[in-house]
Amino acid sequence: MKASVNEDCIGCGLCEGTCPDVFTIGDDGIAQAVEGDMPEDAEDSAQEAADNCPVSAITIE
Repeated sequence: MKASVNEDCIGCGLCEGTCPDVFTIGDDGIAQAVEGDMPEDAEDSAQEAADNCPVSAITIE
């Protein structure tokens, strides 16, 4: 599975707090997802981050 963050991100940090193995807040204050496939043991928490994103900026595929 892969995660991505779109331009709607407001940099609230919820995703990084929920799933730090997949999401980080970049120098620009906007969330970024790890490139490539996420670790299998992070899939549930990454989906939780996507479900709880206040601006629905996260996609899990």
